[in-house]
Amino acid sequence: MQLSPERKVRTTCPYCGVGCQMDLLIKNDLIYRVEAPFDSAPNYGNLCVKGRFGLDFTTHPRRIKTPLIRDGDQFREATWDEALTLVAEKLTQIVTESGGDAIATYACAKATNEDNYVFQKWIRAVMKTNNVDHCARLCHAGSVTGLQLAIGSSAMSNSIAEMEHLDTFIVTGSNTTETHPVISLFLKKAVRQNGAKLIVIDPRQIELTDFATLWLRQKPGTDVAVFQAMAHVIVTEGLYDRDFIGSRTEGFDEYVETLEHCTPEWAEEISGVPAEDIRTAARMYASAERAAFYWGMGISQSVHGTDNALSLTNLALMTGNLGKAGTGLNPLRGQNNVQGCSDSGGLPNVYTAYQRVDDPNIKAKFEREWKTTLSADPGLTVTEMVDGALTGRIRGMVVLGENPLMSEPNLSHAQHAIDALDFLVCIDIFMNETGERADVILPSASFAEKAGTFTNSDRRIQRVRPALPQVGESLPDWQICCELAKRMEALLGVEESAGFDYHDAEDIWEEMRRVTPDFYGITYERLEHEGGVHWPCPSLDHPGTPYLFENDFPRGKGKFWALEVTNDSETPDEDYPYHLTTGRVLFHWHGGTMTRRSKLEEAFPEPILEMHPEDAHALELVSGDWVEVTSRRGSVVCRVMVTGRSPAGTVFLPFHFVEAAANLLTLDKIDPRAKIPDFKMAAVSLRKVDAPEREGHDVPLEERGAIKDPTTFVH
Repeated sequence: MQLSPERKVRTTCPYCGVGCQMDLLIKNDLIYRVEAPFDSAPNYGNLCVKGRFGLDFTTHPRRIKTPLIRDGDQFREATWDEALTLVAEKLTQIVTESGGDAIATYACAKATNEDNYVFQKWIRAVMKTNNVDHCARLCHAGSVTGLQLAIGSSAMSNSIAEMEHLDTFIVTGSNTTETHPVISLFLKKAVRQNGAKLIVIDPRQIELTDFATLWLRQKPGTDVAVFQAMAHVIVTEGLYDRDFIGSRTEGFDEYVETLEHCTPEWAEEISGVPAEDIRTAARMYASAERAAFYWGMGISQSVHGTDNALSLTNLALMTGNLGKAGTGLNPLRGQNNVQGCSDSGGLPNVYTAYQRVDDPNIKAKFEREWKTTLSADPGLTVTEMVDGALTGRIRGMVVLGENPLMSEPNLSHAQHAIDALDFLVCIDIFMNETGERADVILPSASFAEKAGTFTNSDRRIQRVRPALPQVGESLPDWQICCELAKRMEALLGVEESAGFDYHDAEDIWEEMRRVTPDFYGITYERLEHEGGVHWPCPSLDHPGTPYLFENDFPRGKGKFWALEVTNDSETPDEDYPYHLTTGRVLFHWHGGTMTRRSKLEEAFPEPILEMHPEDAHALELVSGDWVEVTSRRGSVVCRVMVTGRSPAGTVFLPFHFVEAAANLLTLDKIDPRAKIPDFKMAAVSLRKVDAPEREGHDVPLEERGAIKDPTTFVH
């Protein structure tokens, strides 16, 4: 057997939204080392532990290698022809009997832009539905909706390259050192080397509080009160930017009238943050020459996530901290291509680059390109899809590289919905909790086995290049979607195909450029030469746009929004006296499908509930003890870590671990505008218990979990 020679392949990290460039060193078709090029943006030689040591999932023995078809309670291996035929026939049957809107689909924030473009084209052009959404709905939908309402654009406004040169900046709702470690390095550098002033606004004592000039520790769920009080200070002390407000905004006078009662003392009563600290934060932000906001899911994952984001936009608009370097409104994206999936049309109301499906001119353009008719009705969001499955509105579901039975809130509810479907097909690299309930599973190629592009958190489009051979019979997602689309077109009797005969990923990108003015100036050739380009980039000679809104906003003028402080979240009571919040840890990512099949599993092998010493003392718990965590929706059992990171009365559980799935506890109440669930607020009770008979790290990963079916294969 002849083994492949040593090679080095430049690609983009498959984990968080920083988009780090990395060189994969390959020998014998294995990644044996990962290096970061020092001359390449955005990371300039830096990598976190996931990028450096977490890529061995690509050659894990549990990779799905052949198509699988359910046979009773088990799966049997199948040929591609048999599996594709079955999927096409079942989906076509549902479309014929109930219409395309009876099918719901998940695009994928881990797949390439090209994969997602072809996926949503298949759904829209062949099935005639806009029921396509993805995990952005579950992480930053509150940010997206708020930013769209205020300025007409939901993308991160400024670039990562600006971070180390900041003047003053606020980090809120983001444990940046664990969720975006490389970004945190630049933020720390801004403080320690360049003298920037950092304000952290967060209930948890994250590492960045050690670098902060000021830390506001608000009670969970009281963000709007704090930011409204900051706005009150800026207005009453005359610290706002009159010229910017007069020329580039609307609704300021009306907004100011609603702030009269929002004093720092009022906010202190609600949030627990001292009034003088709120005044200090407001003065620091408003008086800075340039100031920026950075935030994560602590702001967006809330029933008032839209209001949280709007409270930030109000502050940026009144101080003129938009449209120039070192400022901006910057939601930090959690997945490697969650920005790109949204950009590529993976949302129910827009095509590529947020061109609305209900705009007649936009719809006509895509109909001409795809040679078909399209629906003008916006589709369902992922939370609505789950509810639709329970009511019978949704009969079939296609899940591309996602795992709803780990990511959806109130997992018991989601499980019942998945079980009610007539047909479920999953396209993925591993078996997961959703795949275990599928009728057909189609094996896809990982990031290291295909070509394409990812778009990072600051809109920088970068190349992904094949470094390893495809595992077994796996195929890139776009090829799978093309095959299914062509088979469905034949079954539906389509006379002229919408066009699914692409030669390669670049061929797909060229089509995306034709229908997307913001992408038109970006070519593969240019990406090879320049490394990455920020969209919007409307022409080949355009340099790209590192920061947005220099001259105007997409909606014209930025709009101030009046806000009310409400408390619609589930709050602790006598029966469930503790507040539960969820999030990430450094060594794992999302549902753990990738990191838990890598060496990183050895560094952090099991879920741990963070608890304040006061709460631990009351329950006679010490670090390492076992505790049962119960909400109105379910229970999980895990170990305790006693720490002051979370305030008394609040416990923190990471959401990566199926054996203590955090979303068994969370509730499916949603923000009425953004349709995002309230992942950060749930009421729970705690009870000390004995250790389980088999501790989590002693059980093979494939055997863990509160939700599982047999996954053995019938040959």
